[in-house]
Amino acid sequence: MGFTVTRTSRSLVAPASPTPTEALPLSVIDRVAGLRHLVRSLHVFEAGGRDCREPAARVVIREALGKALVEYHPFAGRFVNGGGGEAWVACTGEGAWFVEAAAACSLEEVRLLDHPMAIPKEELLPEPAPGVDPLDVPLMMQVTEFTCGGFVVGLISVHTIADGLGAGQFINAVADYARGLPKPRVSPVWARDVVPDPPRMPAPPPRLELLDLRYFTVDLSPEHVAKVKSAFFESTGQRCSAFDVCVAKTWQARTRALVAAGGGDAAAEEERAVRVCFFANTRHLMLKGDAAPGFYGNCFYPVAASGGRGEVAGADIVDVVRIIREAKARLAADVARWAVGGFEEDPYELTFTYDSLFVSDWTRLGFLDADYGWGTPSHVIPFSYHPFMAVAVIGAPPAPKLGARVMTMCVEEKHLPEFRDQMNAFAAAN
Repeated sequence: MGFTVTRTSRSLVAPASPTPTEALPLSVIDRVAGLRHLVRSLHVFEAGGRDCREPAARVVIREALGKALVEYHPFAGRFVNGGGGEAWVACTGEGAWFVEAAAACSLEEVRLLDHPMAIPKEELLPEPAPGVDPLDVPLMMQVTEFTCGGFVVGLISVHTIADGLGAGQFINAVADYARGLPKPRVSPVWARDVVPDPPRMPAPPPRLELLDLRYFTVDLSPEHVAKVKSAFFESTGQRCSAFDVCVAKTWQARTRALVAAGGGDAAAEEERAVRVCFFANTRHLMLKGDAAPGFYGNCFYPVAASGGRGEVAGADIVDVVRIIREAKARLAADVARWAVGGFEEDPYELTFTYDSLFVSDWTRLGFLDADYGWGTPSHVIPFSYHPFMAVAVIGAPPAPKLGARVMTMCVEEKHLPEFRDQMNAFAAAN
């Protein structure tokens, strides 16, 4: 059954009061070529005790967006190429792109947790502004109201302007104004100049091989995650996080799927390296003074772990968690070394192959805390997928369910059944 979404208004939302006209340089991390891409997500708000139609959520959020763009005026600007071909932000005050829409159905009818959804995600995400390259517009937003009184905020941002924590900070500023606060609870800090700027390391453009990946999602219960954490503590005397467990199990399940498919020399396949990479917040390591609390630019470091296929597939889950923890333990030393140009190869120039899994953690970005006046979202659906990256996104299951939701596009069709079985077995274990 098809459901209709009607876009009723499309326009730019400018800052609510005058903002500086200036050109702002980006940090060396902001300028990483791979970050110039669109990050899409859907933020679902149930009707609850207050109907979004009185007053309309789209009206409240639109007005709040204009207010937040005063403090966060780079979001109202445009990316431009400066000297040497490096991107800057031109603070023009042109505004963020804002779309209002209405769906002829309830949230329950569209089953937003299913894949594929009854309404394609493209209907709930904003169409780009006409005549403008979407990659030049830092922020686009669509508010779609449903007949039940709930609504969905479809968000598209360019990763160059902010990392996940920064984008979450901005969205919470919009929510603060929507609830009637006189100013955001966190004051923004640009301060891109305080991010270390080591000597540039020449590198060829990354090799991008298009992969035919399949979607799969599974929920991991807090009880079973706690069981692995307890086993790790008993084995090592150290604690690990739910994130460590989720990364370790997803990486191992994927590796087992690759091994099970066989092909070629069995011994060579066992030795073949597999890799997992995730991105650690480094505000505490890179920023000094007053910059860290309100900084919303990109401030992360790629953390990578690797091992042979046979080693990762055959290990006890505690040992895979140990590999993840050891990689994380190197973070401070690696950041310090990078900051002084201590690497021959740039760690931000990533290698994209089918043997590499990239993990993104959406549980601590602040999106689940954003309250526009109708309560916090029941769930957030990220779409951080790219056809050249095997990706797993760790999020939260819909409220009130607890635990972790692992959303993946990381295996091809021939590896999907074994990967699905491995992840489901882990989720169901007692």
